[in-house]
Amino acid sequence: MRRNDALRAARLRVGWRTMEAAAAALTRHGRQLLDDAHFNVSSRTWRRWEGPEPGWPLEETALVLHDALGKWPEDLGFTAPPGWIRPEHHDETRMQTAGFLAVTAAALVPGPNATQHVDPGLVDYFQSQLEGHYRADMLLGPHDLIGTLGPQYQLIDKLTRSATGETRRGLLRVGAAYAALVGWLYQDAGDLGAATFWRGITQEIALRARDPYLIGYAMVNSAQVRTDLGDGAGVVDLCVAVLGDDQVVPKIRVMAMQQQAHGASLLRDRNAVDRLIDEAGRILPRVDDDLPWGNACRRTPGYLEVQRATCYGRLGLGAEASDLWSQVLDVVPATARRDRGVYMARHATAAAAAREPEQAVEIARDVAVIAVETGSARMRRELATLERVMRPWQDAPVGRDLAEILAPVTEGS
Repeated sequence: MRRNDALRAARLRVGWRTMEAAAAALTRHGRQLLDDAHFNVSSRTWRRWEGPEPGWPLEETALVLHDALGKWPEDLGFTAPPGWIRPEHHDETRMQTAGFLAVTAAALVPGPNATQHVDPGLVDYFQSQLEGHYRADMLLGPHDLIGTLGPQYQLIDKLTRSATGETRRGLLRVGAAYAALVGWLYQDAGDLGAATFWRGITQEIALRARDPYLIGYAMVNSAQVRTDLGDGAGVVDLCVAVLGDDQVVPKIRVMAMQQQAHGASLLRDRNAVDRLIDEAGRILPRVDDDLPWGNACRRTPGYLEVQRATCYGRLGLGAEASDLWSQVLDVVPATARRDRGVYMARHATAAAAAREPEQAVEIARDVAVIAVETGSARMRRELATLERVMRPWQDAPVGRDLAEILAPVTEGS
């Protein structure tokens, strides 16, 4: 019989090990929250909620569930009735509007501005800042940097409006690199709408700069978002368009091939995954440009095997992915804390898929700490995948250990 696994998982996260304990705890919580000594949820009601036809709770019970578990009933496996509107709906709308304005503010400044002299040396200045931002991203995660990069991009945009000639083109090129990094930060933070907006800004500026390398780079960045959206065909479309240019530099060719491999894995094509990553590996030694952006392929130890292991995990090849992750993690430095956490989470999922749940849980212990510290939505998403793969053991001690380990991560999400 099908069960309401979402509600069950939510109660386990807060330590309610049995349905009877959950009913009693929710009753106590509701009486305090509503100041109603008669509020009550019976064990029988909770058992029905975790069954195949949970029904829909009364509105006051929905409020109590949300306050106790952090989710509304429709996110806990209940089927919302026609006309149901969350009590905080209007607040959400206002927050979404404010969030949109915050995301777009740096890129949509009206002009024109007062003209000013723009020294060509400013192009080198902004380029020199990029490498530091890339390093800080690996150490800090996205949230602390978004507020720094937005105003810097805004300044570049302002200077571009006054600059002329090669100085203007140089500012456009570096502005595209900054926009790409802002897009990546939003993507890592889990805001794909904001990421898509900034990927579009990157593409626009690359076109304005008439820089074919940047145009290809921007298209690969858009393919990254398509990968997170699970759109394998869209990923392949974008990467094939990049690779159709015979003049594209080796760096962009490597980036497009490895990203196309991700698209192939979403389309369940293992042969294409291996072919593309193997071919990218033959090209990688030829990457020798001095462009300040897109250097992960040179900076990241085991870069292409990271991509292969990720694709294998997506294809359900647990044992092969787990072996690859063991090799990769031997060479990834501890200083690359955010990336290492993501890789370890994928390793844990691969171990679970290979029927090694104890190993998966041991790996997850360290990942949970990094996920809380960095606030990386990518890492939380990988841990959510681990939870799904670990469901066969959810009633076993190892499954309960995992729920306890991941509780601080889900509470902060």
